[in-house]
Amino acid sequence: MTESMIWMAIAIYLSVSVMIAFLSRQKGVESMSGFFLGNRQMNGFVSALSYSATTYSAFMMVGLAGLTYAGGVGALGFEIIYFAGVSLVAIFGPRFWAVGRAFGFVTPSEMLGFRYHSKAVALSMSIASCIFLIPYCAVQLAGVGYLLEGMTNGAIGFTSGVLLATAIAILFAYVAGIRSVMWTDSLQALVMIVASTLVALLVIQALGGFGELFDTLAREHPDALTVPGSGLFSLTTFLGLSIPWFFFSLSNPQVSQRLFMPASLSAMRQMLIGFMVFGFVYTLVSILWGFSALTAFPGLERADLATPTLLGSDFIPPLLGVIVMVGILAAAVSTIDSIMLTLASMLSRDVYAHVKSDVSEKRQLLVGKFVVPVIALLALGFAELQLDLIAVLSVAASSGLVAVVPAIVGAFFWQRGTAFGALLSILGTSAFVLTMYATGNALWGLPAGIWGIAVATLLFIGGSLLTTPHAPSRVAFLDAVNDVLAKRR
Repeated sequence: MTESMIWMAIAIYLSVSVMIAFLSRQKGVESMSGFFLGNRQMNGFVSALSYSATTYSAFMMVGLAGLTYAGGVGALGFEIIYFAGVSLVAIFGPRFWAVGRAFGFVTPSEMLGFRYHSKAVALSMSIASCIFLIPYCAVQLAGVGYLLEGMTNGAIGFTSGVLLATAIAILFAYVAGIRSVMWTDSLQALVMIVASTLVALLVIQALGGFGELFDTLAREHPDALTVPGSGLFSLTTFLGLSIPWFFFSLSNPQVSQRLFMPASLSAMRQMLIGFMVFGFVYTLVSILWGFSALTAFPGLERADLATPTLLGSDFIPPLLGVIVMVGILAAAVSTIDSIMLTLASMLSRDVYAHVKSDVSEKRQLLVGKFVVPVIALLALGFAELQLDLIAVLSVAASSGLVAVVPAIVGAFFWQRGTAFGALLSILGTSAFVLTMYATGNALWGLPAGIWGIAVATLLFIGGSLLTTPHAPSRVAFLDAVNDVLAKRR
């Protein structure tokens, strides 16, 4: 696979994607709802593919494969925990959708601010999301950098890959907001799942088939088929990685914001079913990639180089390898776009508009668009640090974001929840998790991933019991949910 072939593939991908992005434009994009939510008119098929491409980004094909390479079969259990957590969408999805329609919410933080009748709650969630999601955005950029560097043996450097992904992400975000991202995602997700599955089958066949692959693993890398195996997946580490991941669909605003977007509850159900099918296949493929790379290329300098090394090897036809590379690049860009747009909408809607009173929607949108490249550049700087395993960094971000989970659950299911409880939970848990990571990520032998949700829950309940809830906003909020759920029955 030559460097010129890779650049040509990227050029073709860009040309097709930009065309799709421009075709996705529609009237109403110059409003907050239009630019950031696609006017709440996304159908189930597009939503499913976009949700998949956004969630299963560089983390999966680079990060999860690398985690499998380093830690063995424990990576599968870790990802299955996330998969189980997607069931939360079935519970909270219709409720998000209902209040989004009733009150015109654009961001999850705006929703919590209304429910608890507190601008401070909305603002604190927005700031916390920026603190933890910019590093997660950087993870996606780093994934592209490792991918291009590994596949070209350094001809395309890490920094060049990061810069390329940043530029593409900004371009797509500006064309038509979330609509361009979702429509380009649809094409990318289809290419990604087909090509990556073919690659997995070809590599396994080249290694002698499934039986020979696992016989080789059992003989030469027995730790890869046991837990804790090499020691990476001790029970404590496994729980520390898995617990935050279980709450991913609620805690990560770039994901929960998409619950406002489907055109109907039927479209939301299609989105969830489609995502589950896609995710199951993609999870198995990523794990098989990691095992195949461990069998074929033991002793790699970095586990995150497992996928790039595999794609650049003689096991895979160059054309197919470059198609998969483009698919992974596209998925990473999709996640970066979603994070940038979500954070931009939160900063303009829940920070700027609260600090500056009586801000028009047009002004909010202008500020949101201005913030997009700023977020991208911050993520780029963080990516250049090249810190740790991609999968571990991804979970570190989710460990902090669990700070908002009790407030979200309480918004719908605990009428006693208050603004003080939500604020104390978000700020206190964020500070706690940051302190944990700054001081070695171990308190009484347990990591922040285990402590985070417990601390957040205790702070939310304790703070709420000390104060009085705001009844009018709570009643209006829950009435909107009940009206929609009653119509479904």
